[in-house]
Amino acid sequence: MEAASISAVATVCGLPMSLTALLTPPLLFFALGALAQVARSDLKFPADLSRALSIYLLIGIGLHGGQELAHAALGTALQAVLAAIVMGVGLPLVGYAVLTVLLRIDRLNAAAIAAHYGSVSAGTFLSAVAFLQTRETNFESYPVIMLAVMEAPAIMVGLVLAQRARRLASATGNAANLRTAFARALTHGSVVLLFGTLLIGAVVSEKSLATLTPFYQTIFTGALCLFLLELGMDAAKRLEDFWHVGWRLAAFGIAMPLLGGAIGIAIGHLWLGFGPGGTMLVAVLAASASYIAVPPAIRLAVPEANPSLYLTLSLGITFPFNVVVGIPLYFGVANWVAG
Repeated sequence: MEAASISAVATVCGLPMSLTALLTPPLLFFALGALAQVARSDLKFPADLSRALSIYLLIGIGLHGGQELAHAALGTALQAVLAAIVMGVGLPLVGYAVLTVLLRIDRLNAAAIAAHYGSVSAGTFLSAVAFLQTRETNFESYPVIMLAVMEAPAIMVGLVLAQRARRLASATGNAANLRTAFARALTHGSVVLLFGTLLIGAVVSEKSLATLTPFYQTIFTGALCLFLLELGMDAAKRLEDFWHVGWRLAAFGIAMPLLGGAIGIAIGHLWLGFGPGGTMLVAVLAASASYIAVPPAIRLAVPEANPSLYLTLSLGITFPFNVVVGIPLYFGVANWVAG
């Protein structure tokens, strides 16, 4: 939908212009999925379609990022990696402190939740990329690298916090668990796809990559709409667990992405020197919560933690908040700060 037609719809419907940012196909498909679930529709996705769409979207982002990376400065790329590690380690510690000190959540559940908020949500990042593309806003390729880097540190911090909570005496056992978790994080499919396609996009010639343009660019937004349709349905299911989470944790699921987004904007603009598009993507990385890579690792390493808490928070509260409210908000602030 073009910007002019979006404005026209907003005018006809009596919507304020600040809400026109929400009237994009990807976000509306997400809302449609949530509405279908709330209405108890029999709409269902084939079992493996969501996974196939995730693979396709990660490949598309990786190839695009690799193409941009081929023309990028090495020094800035290294700075972006360092910033990703700092956020991946720092954000879980901030979340853990808030959960244990202010909300009085037990340490094991706090560690499990904090790991999700230090990691990243590929779905939120993909939505942010589509948001920028619909506005024809350019952005740096470095946040794609940061997306791949931020998975492992947050998982490691979460496991260290969980082990500290258990007060394990065996240093050898701790090291073995950490090595296993680190290996799982590095070999997770999303990380392998992002790093691998980044490398492919960076080393092949522009002429060779151009033959793939219809695959990873032309149909990208359409695939994203299908992906968000299914995620909208899944997120609505998680909202049914809202009462099990409690209002304090629900408030955390909104306050933590706002805090992370502010930190991301500061890092993207003041440290990395990105423009509005790149700064907004760094904010999205810092504001998002993982619901793909981290839950399996936490379920395996911290079985004492309650999955309904961290899954409801990450997928049922933080994800829809970021997609519907956070992305336009971070974009507006990034434009004001870095524009």
